[in-house]
Amino acid sequence: MTAPNYKTATRLDAIKPSITLAVTAKAARLKAQGIDVVSFGAGEPDFDTPEHIKQAARDALNKGAVAKYTEVGGLPVLREAIAAELSRVHATSIPADQVLVSCGAKHSLYNLFIALLDPGDEVIIPAPYWVSYPDMVMMAGGTPVIVPTSPDDDFTVRPDAIRAHVTPRTRAIVLNNPSNPTGAVYTPAQIAALAEVAVEKNLLIISDDIYRSLCYGDATYQSIAALGPELAARTILVDGVSKTYAMTGWRIGYTAGPPAIIKAMAKVQGQSTSNPTHLAQVATVAALTGPQECVATMRAAFDERRRAIVELLRAIPGVACREPKGAFYAFPDLGAFVGRHFGEGQPIKDDVALCDWLVEHARVAVVPGSGFGAAGHVRLSYACSMDNIKLGLGRLREALLSLR
Repeated sequence: MTAPNYKTATRLDAIKPSITLAVTAKAARLKAQGIDVVSFGAGEPDFDTPEHIKQAARDALNKGAVAKYTEVGGLPVLREAIAAELSRVHATSIPADQVLVSCGAKHSLYNLFIALLDPGDEVIIPAPYWVSYPDMVMMAGGTPVIVPTSPDDDFTVRPDAIRAHVTPRTRAIVLNNPSNPTGAVYTPAQIAALAEVAVEKNLLIISDDIYRSLCYGDATYQSIAALGPELAARTILVDGVSKTYAMTGWRIGYTAGPPAIIKAMAKVQGQSTSNPTHLAQVATVAALTGPQECVATMRAAFDERRRAIVELLRAIPGVACREPKGAFYAFPDLGAFVGRHFGEGQPIKDDVALCDWLVEHARVAVVPGSGFGAAGHVRLSYACSMDNIKLGLGRLREALLSLR
């Protein structure tokens, strides 16, 4: 009998598994074995979904009206609620038919890149970047163009750096504000300067706003679409409820943008997932239209944890950590510890090996910065309890200072 041909598609050859999911899975395996691991890996609030959102889902289940297909792009009532929310935030008028609801903001981005890119089209991605941007672009046949940023600029990209990387094949720039993994928040002046480049070079702007509700201190979210009709017309807004309302597992994200792009994305979604889960859509209506005090409560807790984790990181000799102003990540530079030895063992060759060593020997799970385009750094999520922050940072300090 001829052996089956299990060859997989060559387009996957350059695609890497998500490093954040890999770290989280490794920590979970150790915990399942009864090993105490403090995990700073997952970008997931430790809060429960607010009660009024869960109650809306219970009520809908009791009525028996949420077990059916919906329109591919989402329930009309949900799209209306999203359009109203985004119109308010971005100071523009967004009709409901320019909104597409998907199975999480990650799904929204995947649909977008598939719908937007032809082979060889380029997308500018400032680094450090969320791990999935480059791989999604490549899966769509496009070319990610990585533009490095500097801690001296608070990991924000300079307009001249964008200009220097634009070619005739450049379609868009990804703007993640606040940033995962750095927590950087662009000032209004920086957003205005990037807007000038987008207009000058005729670029689309993919505005990933999933953390826009989580800004701290004097930092504020500035919408690039709010700068005027010309900017609104070239901006594709990607958003969702996962981070703001502690609804990661409900898997609801959404996109608002030019009708032609939304229609193309809906075509992709219609041939893949169809509609997002009906029940989760109902819960999202409650999230967007119900009480918002829960958002402020969670943001205040994240802010307290943010200040604590930065203070503890900076207290470790050899660790440099700039202050994150948004999202819920710290992104310290641990490059000083790469190349050091633990006892008589081999030197730790890079940040990936360092993170492997930390989870195995210190029982602390952090994500290597090389997965975000910033070798030597690591990402720690402070979307966890203050007790775990203190315990985990104590272990991290002890482990790092044991290296020679």
